Order: sequence, then structure tokens, then C-alpha cells
Amino acid sequence: MVFPRTEHGGTGGDARTTRARPAPTAGPGGPDRKTVDGADAALARPRPRPLRWVAAAAGLVLLAMALHALVTNAAFRWDAVARYLTADTVLAGLVTTVWLTAVAFTGGFVLGTALAVMRLSRNPVLVTLSFGYTWLFRSVPMLVQLLFWYNISLLYPELSLGIPFGPGFHTFSTERMISSLTAAVIGLVLHEAGQLAEIVRAGILSVGRDQTEAAEALGLGGWRTFRRIVLPQAMPAILPPAGSQIIGLLKGTSIVSVIAVQDLLYATQLIYNRNYLVIPLLLVATLWYLLLTTLLSVVQHFVERRYAPGGRG
Repeated sequence: MVFPRTEHGGTGGDARTTRARPAPTAGPGGPDRKTVDGADAALARPRPRPLRWVAAAAGLVLLAMALHALVTNAAFRWDAVARYLTADTVLAGLVTTVWLTAVAFTGGFVLGTALAVMRLSRNPVLVTLSFGYTWLFRSVPMLVQLLFWYNISLLYPELSLGIPFGPGFHTFSTERMISSLTAAVIGLVLHEAGQLAEIVRAGILSVGRDQTEAAEALGLGGWRTFRRIVLPQAMPAILPPAGSQIIGLLKGTSIVSVIAVQDLLYATQLIYNRNYLVIPLLLVATLWYLLLTTLLSVVQHFVERRYAPGGRG
């Protein structure tokens, strides 16, 4: 019969088995392993990095210099900025800017969604048309598009409604119909549709094919599957780039001033062309753009939290 080895190396029926040896203490060869992995590890401090503190101090100094220049430079004319910040002309231009942004993004999102669905369809004609539209309007700069639509009457003085390639029932002048504001809306909507089509298409592709297959197995139609299954799951991938797109669109509406649309920038230009307060009026436009983009960023944050995947909202 085999007996377990005793603590002193002998054997016996009533002897206790070998107890666990105590952890080795620190020796001349180095610190105790338990000490390193246990209590002392919690007290370990990160290695000092002086370059980070130097960079932080330099950044604070530059920020202080910029704020000092803003406050002490009399050329900024902060009294004039406060006087014109809520001027009637400026507020009217602000309303036009917000309206253009809302209309262009809404129309561009609807048209862009339709283009994305066409691009993902199995019809080669629809795929080709969607690809050609996206390629064209993403390739041509927005300024060129606005100037083109503003001068469309030079290319087509009259347009008519009637049978395709047949007689027309009603003819109207494009010069009277397409004003500068109408040209701005058309140009912005068509341009945004080309940008948003790719954003929506990428969001739809992020949804697994098994989701639509499961919806088809349940007997759901194509439109209902897209509206109830695909689009809600694609929103987390669509919203971040779409939010950045609408912020860029808000700032990009200032380009309509070249075709005499009285937006925020054009309104400030009208004022400083009379009183020559160029810098104060540009600061007025800058402050309004900063406020609007900040509000849009806050809204984007809460909307992204609403549609965040995995319960992170």
C-alpha cells in the first residue's frame, strides 16, 4: 500500500500530505513575482513624459495669445459686431441660409435614397442611370452647377410640356421661371443627391443579406422590407456621414452669393459694401455659422445615440 509523502519526506498512514510551500520572498536576484503582479502593480505610476507637458504648455500659450489679439485689437470693432449681429438684413439672410439647407438636404436625401436603391437593384438600366448620375454630379464642382442652372436660359430659352418627341401643349420662358433662388435650390438638391446616394448605399450594404431573406420568408414585400427592416438597421451607418454632410451643406450654401441669392454671407456683403466695415461684418457671419453648426452637431449627437447599435444609445 502506498502512503503519501509526509512534510519531512517520510511516509506514513496517518501523516498529513505535503502543504503548499510559501511564496518565495524577494531575493538578491530581483523582486518577488507576487509583489510585482499584486499590490505594487496597483501603485505603479506611469513613466513621466515631459514632451506632452511642453506641447500642452505651448498650446495654452498660443490660445492665450489668440484670445488677447481678439480682445485688444481695435480693428475687430466688436461694438459694430454687436450692433449688426441682429440687424434685419442679417437675420433675413440667416433665414434664407437655414431654409436653403433644409430644402437642399431633404430633397437630396429623398433623391439620393432613390438613387441608392436603383444602384442596388438587379435592373442594369437602373444601375447604369444611377451610376451615371452619381458620377456626373460628384465630379462637377458645386459652383459650376450653380452657374449652369443660373444661365440655363442661354441654352434653353423656352421649355414646353407635351408628348415626348412630339407636339408641346404649353410653353414657358426659362428666364422668368428660373430665378437666382430657384437655380440655387436646383443646384444644391442635385449636388447633394449625388453625395447622399453613396452614403445611403453604404448604409444599406452594411445590413446583412440574411435580414432581407428572413423578411422575404415571412412574406413581407420589397417596400415594406426596405422601410421596416433594412432602413432602420442602416441608419447607424448612415447618420454620422449624413450629419457631417448637412453641416458641410450649411457652410456650402454661402456659395450661392455668387448668383445674388441673399443668404447670410451675401447680406453681410451688402452691408459692408456701404459702410466698409469688412472685418466686423465677416465676424457677424462667422458667429452665426458657428452657432448653427454647433446646434446641428448637438442634434446629430442625440440622433446618433437614438439609433446607436447594440444598446449603446
